This record gives sequence, structure tokens and C-alpha cells, in this order.
Amino acid sequence: MSTRLKRNAVVVTMAVLVCAAAALNWKYAGQEAVEDAQNAGTKILGEAALVSGTEDGEDTPAASPEDESGVYTGSDYFASARLTRQQARDSAISLLQEAAAQENADAAVANEASESIQVLASFTLKEAQIENLVTAKGYADCVAFMGEDSISVVVSTASGELTGEDVAKITDIAMAETGYGAGGIKIMAAN
Repeated sequence: MSTRLKRNAVVVTMAVLVCAAAALNWKYAGQEAVEDAQNAGTKILGEAALVSGTEDGEDTPAASPEDESGVYTGSDYFASARLTRQQARDSAISLLQEAAAQENADAAVANEASESIQVLASFTLKEAQIENLVTAKGYADCVAFMGEDSISVVVSTASGELTGEDVAKITDIAMAETGYGAGGIKIMAAN
């Protein structure tokens, strides 16, 4: 095989491993988080009780953990999302560092791994900056998820909804920090 083909094979393999590690981390962290929340009595998004559907004193059956996606309400969601995001990044960086440190890795692979690590570090810094700026505007909490050409921002508001003015403020912050156009920015309210 040519060197270029080997390098591309290594890069593709690393990308698949990083994606697999992130998916497994997300899956298992979500399951553990649901169990922790149920043990602590935290309300999970999707759990519902009819207001007049039960008689006084009758318990309403809770949603089963298999039906839940592991999404929390309130500050627990934001802490869990940040933790999951950081764990996935740490795993990806670890894999990239291992690939760059291999004895038989050529300089091009090591350079690509180093550049990928720098990109992930840049994403982390920009996400933190956006989160800090959004909370500085008076929102209760915020978490950002940045990709190569888009960013998603989840914001906690007092009313649980975002107005057009809220979306405009947050979009301006995200555009200024990332350089992405408005079409690459998704903003949603945490319920």
C-alpha cells in the first residue's frame, strides 16, 4: 500500500473509533444518569402525571427508564451534558494522542492528529466562551455543542421558552465567537 493510502486508512480508523467511543460513552453515561436521577427522585423529561387522572393518594406510575433518552430538566441536564461532552472529547483526544505517539506513524499522521487535537481544544474554548457570555446576558444556564460547521446552544430561561429577542441575542454571541453564519446555529430552550 502507498503511504497516502495507509495514512488515510489510519485517519478513517481513528475517526470511526472516536465516533464509536463517543456513542458508547453517551449511551452508558445516559443510562447511569437516568438511574441516578431516579434514585435521587429527580424529574426526567418525559415523565408526566395527569392532574385529575388519579384519585387522591394514588401514585402515578413513573415512566420506565427504557422509554427515556437520559435528558434531564434544570441544572442537572446542563451538568450532565457538559460532563458527557467533556468525556467524549477526552476520549477522542486520547485516541488521537495514541495515534500520533505510535512508533510507526509517519509525520503526516502525527500532524493530522495534532491538528485534530487543536481543533477539539478550540471547540472546547469557544463553547465555554459562548456559555459564559450567554449566562452573562441573564439566562439561568447554557450549554453549547460545537461541530465543524454548526453549533447547537441549549438555554435555560425563567419561562422555559425563548423569544425572538432571546434567539437574536444568542445567535449574535454564537456568530461572533464561531464565525458561523446564522444557518449553522441552532438555539433551543431547555424545558
